Amino acid sequence: MAGGAHAEARSDRDLETAARRQRMIDAAVELAATGGYDAVQMRDVAARAEVALGTLYRHYPSKDHLLLAALAEQADGLRDRMAQRPPEGGDAADRTADVLRRATRALARRPNLTAALVTALTSPESDTAPYKHRVETVLRTIITTAIDGTTIADPDGVVRTLGYVWLAVLSAWVGGTLDTDLMADDLTTAARLLLG
Repeated sequence: MAGGAHAEARSDRDLETAARRQRMIDAAVELAATGGYDAVQMRDVAARAEVALGTLYRHYPSKDHLLLAALAEQADGLRDRMAQRPPEGGDAADRTADVLRRATRALARRPNLTAALVTALTSPESDTAPYKHRVETVLRTIITTAIDGTTIADPDGVVRTLGYVWLAVLSAWVGGTLDTDLMADDLTTAARLLLG
């Protein structure tokens, strides 16, 4: 096989693999959106994505891996939306609060899916750490962009702490102890306390 034909065949296989992975993620998202975390059964995901169960497990060893891949994709989408419509506000605290409020509204629109994603994010499976790290990296980028070069004493610590607060607030919302407005208000308070 000539070099160009070999590269083309590899490119086609890569595209097929990417499309297959996307179908698996989409299937998991659809199941989670309708029935939450427990509705994401690997056999059902494979059937909906039209892949063999072994193929699904080869790419995603558990539903937590699969849901974290979906969460990373959602975080990427949020980052892209923030680039298209930058955060509003006169200072770092207001811009960061705007980012957190917008992200919170987006997550609140699909409560079952958000509950499933938060459950996967808090999973104790140690081998999901690379997926969690990818999500954290994207969220850190989003918050850092909102801070927009403002000089703060410990930028990494502030960004990390905001991420922890965001996860805690989402967990409380998923657990039913916070409504959407209070969740957004608490995130705004955290941004102002840390950046104000």
